[in-house]
Amino acid sequence: MGYSMPLHLNLSSSTSTIISPMAATLLPHPHSFSSSRLPLSHLSFPASASLLTSRSNRHRSSLSVSASLSTAESQTTSGSYGDKKLLLEVKDLTAVIAESKQEILKGVNLTVYEGEIHAVMGKNGSGKSTFAKVLVGHPDYEVTGGSMVFKGENLLEMEPEDRSVAGLFMSFQSPVEIPGVSNIDFLNMAYNARRRKLGLPELGPIEFYAYIFPKLDLVNMKTDFLNRNVNEGFSGGEKKRNEILQLAVLGADMSILDEIDSGLDVDALRDVAKAVNSLLTPKNSVLMITHYLRLLEFIKPSYIHVMVSLCSLVGDDRINPHPVKGKISTYAAQLEDFTGYCNHKKVVLRQEDARKT
Repeated sequence: MGYSMPLHLNLSSSTSTIISPMAATLLPHPHSFSSSRLPLSHLSFPASASLLTSRSNRHRSSLSVSASLSTAESQTTSGSYGDKKLLLEVKDLTAVIAESKQEILKGVNLTVYEGEIHAVMGKNGSGKSTFAKVLVGHPDYEVTGGSMVFKGENLLEMEPEDRSVAGLFMSFQSPVEIPGVSNIDFLNMAYNARRRKLGLPELGPIEFYAYIFPKLDLVNMKTDFLNRNVNEGFSGGEKKRNEILQLAVLGADMSILDEIDSGLDVDALRDVAKAVNSLLTPKNSVLMITHYLRLLEFIKPSYIHVMVSLCSLVGDDRINPHPVKGKISTYAAQLEDFTGYCNHKKVVLRQEDARKT
């Protein structure tokens, strides 16, 4: 979904209105750009998945012990790789669909350090988007095993909006419209929520205008986009640009881009990729989910992973320093010149972890 939030939850319903978990911040605010604000009652959710209900009613992890880290895990999580700090560490993650208890993730491992770009590929239904949603706290899934640590904080103990303001951003492949909420209001409140988390003073309207204007050029958007309602009447390319504008405004530490290339022509993809590349620093990282190698031509990954079998993520916890020769999975074998691409581009393709097959 395309919102100006570090986190967007695409609640699973083909007909329901979808809204960010940070929509709770859409309350009257002294620094509003608008003279009036849409009541919260107009922001609808699927009845079973509202993120505006009390915290006690939300789907929680069924774990009783995995929510806390052992001493050894804590030491690993606070470590570094060379001069890079660890941003995200996922260990043996398993999850089920909250309603049916059907297993949907099975022993996923992933380690992301500062300054890295990770690409996750896999065929439809392999669990790529599900993994991303579990990371950001989607209420339709329950974690049943393993651990997820972001910047030294246990994600299993954090609400979705807390993960959001902590610096975890997710853009969805099908951004939705939010009638009655202008881009400028949404972006300003999202940005101030992030600043409060960092202990910084909020920006007023004039200060925020000065902050956001240069970022419009970054994503090739006109200023009138700020006064339009979030994604309302936007083309597919405009929605994706709006996603990246949100990322640019928020300055997230880790960005999860779920099929950001979906539905884009070459020119739009080039614009979006250029914006993403310009936002990369030695201190932040990107996890991008895609079906197509063409995205990798525009945003060069540090590491490539493939979701195989029952949503297991191919790859060791750390890096194989040499590109893998030959086939690594059934899906990878179906990708024309996949390993050849990795070898030619000198991209590290992580070896299959025999423990997960």
